[in-house]
Amino acid sequence: MNGSMPTHIVDTAELYRALCNRDPSYLGSFVAGVKTTGIFCLPTCRARKPRAENVEFFEDAGAALRAGYRPCKICRPSEELIPAPDEVTRAMQLLQEGDAPRVRDQDLREAGLHPETVRRHFKRVYRMTFHAYQRMLRLNAAYRALQRGEGVLEAGLEGKYDSSSGFYRAYEKVMRQTPAARSRARVITLGHLDTPLGPMIAGATDEGVCLLEFTDRRMLETQLDTLVKRLDARFLYGNHRVIEQVREELSAYFAGNLREFTVPLQTPGTPFQNLVWQQLRGIRYASTRSYAEQAQAIGKPNAVRAVAAANGQNRIAIVIPCHRVVGSDGSMTGYGGGIARKRWLLNHERANDTVEAQDLTEEKYK
Repeated sequence: MNGSMPTHIVDTAELYRALCNRDPSYLGSFVAGVKTTGIFCLPTCRARKPRAENVEFFEDAGAALRAGYRPCKICRPSEELIPAPDEVTRAMQLLQEGDAPRVRDQDLREAGLHPETVRRHFKRVYRMTFHAYQRMLRLNAAYRALQRGEGVLEAGLEGKYDSSSGFYRAYEKVMRQTPAARSRARVITLGHLDTPLGPMIAGATDEGVCLLEFTDRRMLETQLDTLVKRLDARFLYGNHRVIEQVREELSAYFAGNLREFTVPLQTPGTPFQNLVWQQLRGIRYASTRSYAEQAQAIGKPNAVRAVAAANGQNRIAIVIPCHRVVGSDGSMTGYGGGIARKRWLLNHERANDTVEAQDLTEEKYK
């Protein structure tokens, strides 16, 4: 969401009570902007609480930043990873630890959880219900079993399907082929990551990460469609070692402890696009280059516009640091995640840069 949380959907009185009570169960649900000071805080902030009429609520730090608020220096909402609400975390634990094929609403209630809270989080972050997410996980587990060479019956059991026919129908609907044709099937595993700038979606194959975008990016649907066509693959939610590596490295990056990513990449694209993306990875942490300098760096000084277009088509944000490319005058030019995020990332890198000069500009490419 690009602005404040709409009052006809959200009970702002409830959020204000949570803010006054410093309720940790609301972490990840909102941040609060204080109109009189221009700062925004986590629900658990220890600062003195403002009057209700001076508070504006946002879904995440990114939305507050885009509205012009600055992060609070006490709770540091843009420096600490904002976890999912506790009830969602516990629901995920039930899903991972349980032997049952699915976690029902009744199971959540028996565990002292509210299905409505879990549902709202999944609809906002995953763009699907908790139950649809579970179906994707079961199909992913069955797909992995097929890839290991197990039979259809065994794969269906590993995916916790009630029957082989149910597994066949689910597999064919998503993969557009039968389980018997599994050798030709290819899957991009999707996972969500919480960051100080809002939720991101990561996509990975066994070759490497092929997608890392903010979930509110306008071009996200286009990027997903492009990946499906270029890799001839289907998307499934699930666990993957590459996504876990991305999660760990991003956490270290936002904490100011990582400057170079080592996660393997898969970047299907034209030779020119890959040339540009490779050059992006050569821009030093906390430094910037202009589009003209990038064009010169790849040996095509007259291809400034083409370089800018390829920059915008980068599907792996932050890891391939397209945010480090600025206008010739140093201005904050277009960025798929939004100018406020671009400015935040550059300031974050500058603040954590150990180079003595701590300069955002880089020596011109030679």
